[in-house]
Amino acid sequence: METRKNPTTGTRTASKARIKTTQFDGAAYLQSEEDMAALLEAALEDGDPRVITAAIGDIARAQGMTKIAKATGLSRESLYRALSPEGNPELQTFIKVVHALGLKLHATASV
Repeated sequence: METRKNPTTGTRTASKARIKTTQFDGAAYLQSEEDMAALLEAALEDGDPRVITAAIGDIARAQGMTKIAKATGLSRESLYRALSPEGNPELQTFIKVVHALGLKLHATASV
């Protein structure tokens, strides 16, 4: 905690330090196709639909939402909305986006 002297009274008062935060953007850290595939795989293993949607959104932003919109035939706005943390994309949209991202999904039996 920092203290400051009041110039009028000469008394010292404590002031809280202010911390500035910025929103984390996972897309900035996805540098390669391997990074993107690893993120999606980890999200699928987690199993939470919100985590999976967020991972697909990060990957789409990393590759360029305009490019993905063109490849899927969907508008950028609808992709941003569907792939937002509050989004709930239809399965058809999810599959179109995964294919446009150049990723493949596969299933294995859990043992």
